[in-house]
Amino acid sequence: MSKDSGQAGQAIFAALNEIAIIGQLSGNAFLKVMPDGLQLAQFGVLNHMVRLGDGWTPVRLASAFQVTKGAMTNTLQRLEARALVRIEPDPADGRSKRVFITEAGRAMHQRCLAALGPELAALEAALGGELFTRLLPDLQALRVHLDAARSG
Repeated sequence: MSKDSGQAGQAIFAALNEIAIIGQLSGNAFLKVMPDGLQLAQFGVLNHMVRLGDGWTPVRLASAFQVTKGAMTNTLQRLEARALVRIEPDPADGRSKRVFITEAGRAMHQRCLAALGPELAALEAALGGELFTRLLPDLQALRVHLDAARSG
């Protein structure tokens, strides 16, 4: 291993460590403002379905979130009890289920985004929106690579 690759490895580790810390700090900040006691995992599922569509199986959702099927089942049951998602039998496979976001779920997602507004505005005021505009393509590329690497 060359000196440059060792320095690159250190920089990569340091960057991933910063991302992990940012994830922890931002998750805690988000949790504090979630309406009606919504948990981050529950918001994550709603956000996932708003971004990527619904009709996913619990197993596929568990894989996407890298949690156990049991953990995802628990999250989905809590969302279903609040009428934020609807779980139906899979017409193609009677043993499986499909998860759909409800109108109440979409409304809750919007409430969550509104609740996050002041947190996001504070970040913009402190660091400027341009920072996030510059970072976004690189963070997306890193996410796409890491996601592809875990699936393969």
